Amino acid sequence: MILDLCCGQGRHSLEIVKRGYSNVVGLDRSHYLIARARKINKALGLNVTFKEGDARNLRFQNDSFDAIIIAGNSFGYFETVQDDVRILKEVRRILKPDGKLLIDITDGEYMREHFQPRSWEWIDKNYFVCRERSLSENSERLVSREVITHVNKGVIADQFYAERLYSKNDLNNLFKDSGFKDYQEHSKILTESKRNQDLGMMAERIIVTAVAEKEWSTFKKQADVKDTVVVLMGDPKKLDAVKPNSTFDEDDYHTIKKLKKALSKLSKYQVIYMDQHDTLIKDLEKIKTKCRYVFNLCDEGFNNEASKELHIVALLEILGLHYSGGTPQCLAFCYDKSLIRGIAMEMDIPVSNAFMIKPEDIQFIEFPVKFPVIVKPNFGDSSFGITQNNVCYDMQNLENIIIETREKFGYDNPILVEEFLTGKDISVGIIGNPPNSYRILPIIQEDYSELPEELPQICGYEAKWDPNSPYSKIKSVPADLPEDVERFLSASCLKLFERLQCRDYARFDWRLDGNGTPRLLEVNPNPGWCWDGHLAKMAQLEGLSYSSMLESILEACKSRI
Repeated sequence: MILDLCCGQGRHSLEIVKRGYSNVVGLDRSHYLIARARKINKALGLNVTFKEGDARNLRFQNDSFDAIIIAGNSFGYFETVQDDVRILKEVRRILKPDGKLLIDITDGEYMREHFQPRSWEWIDKNYFVCRERSLSENSERLVSREVITHVNKGVIADQFYAERLYSKNDLNNLFKDSGFKDYQEHSKILTESKRNQDLGMMAERIIVTAVAEKEWSTFKKQADVKDTVVVLMGDPKKLDAVKPNSTFDEDDYHTIKKLKKALSKLSKYQVIYMDQHDTLIKDLEKIKTKCRYVFNLCDEGFNNEASKELHIVALLEILGLHYSGGTPQCLAFCYDKSLIRGIAMEMDIPVSNAFMIKPEDIQFIEFPVKFPVIVKPNFGDSSFGITQNNVCYDMQNLENIIIETREKFGYDNPILVEEFLTGKDISVGIIGNPPNSYRILPIIQEDYSELPEELPQICGYEAKWDPNSPYSKIKSVPADLPEDVERFLSASCLKLFERLQCRDYARFDWRLDGNGTPRLLEVNPNPGWCWDGHLAKMAQLEGLSYSSMLESILEACKSRI
């Protein structure tokens, strides 16, 4: 087996397979590049396995690969030398005894003396790039700024990155310290550009190889010990204002049955279910010494009160129990739509035009948003309080729905009035914990083709809770998006995931405006876990069964403990 580590869009791994090799795996931490690699692989009819992952924490068993390559100058971009050592030690771990490592890397000594401080060039007829470079204060890294500009759209990317400048002697010592032998330097790669391009860090590179000095790993047969996991859920005996008729119905029980069946397939877990909230504290105290962690699926909130979803995890914190999903702070952030909008704007992430109606507001002095608009309770989730009637086309319509919303949710709660966007309705899912180990699931969009034309295209309460509504015909399908939009969505969701302190899994809802610009609608830190929900649909497109999706979330939680 051969591993192309930090493979990008698979240029080298695809070529290796073309030359007759089989059992080739490509791994990169970029969702965008792996998605491109898979697309090219499929178009060429090849059989490379592409995975997302972090080179510092490789999810492969010991002694798996005969050879590993790190090509295209992909080594040395992490912050510290210790990160690079971690990569080499992980490479050694998954190589077979005497397995070979090849690294194609910038000649640091040459680059330190010959780097080009400034340059610019056309990428194609629409894009050009400007670059600035300088040495770090200790001269150990070359810091680059790259600004990519579209002739019509202006600047679309302004990014910094830095690469450590390793000499041949540095590499030799690094390999020895990481447990490799037979270090060899091969002939340099001298590159030329037919278009007189700025080759930057690719201008002069060296090829080095080494052999993993190790014995075959010994595997101790472990006792068949299962992790005890408590699955925490809503209380079916209590009222739930979010659900139709405020009670658990046949569909809810069917969903729970599907969950239990899926979890029963995970043989390494012993699962205990808890859903009686009156005795929840005592029950958790009894089990906490036996429980590895809690799979928190109680998105209904304590006593089925949505505003008390964060109370559940606060209780788990107090009891000292590890748990899946968002922290109390994270859930508090994301329950407040206006707060999420403010955080997004602070991060230069686009949101729709909107304004807040406070409890004391009784008339509009200014109206900063054009019709049509959509009215939402500022607090809450599960699309509670958002139906087709919330889309307003004139002032009278707006005033009526504001009155209805206040009567339903209380006059002391703020209301959000947003510009109603009519572009593609997008959801992005992440499982794992960036930046170390995560996967961005295939992006989906809502298909409104079977919805009557006179109805506004929204995936609101009716779509999620009323099987007799025309909105129940809405389907989720793979998103058809330009590459730059998909890349922007992935990068933005990762930033939001970390900024909001999401954990293990999250879903991000967006809508495109009339210009095709994605605008954030909301963040769901503990998104719907049901078998037919958006997250499960995205996971299915990734090739994950419902059981595998749940296992991935559990493993993400376990990796933090």
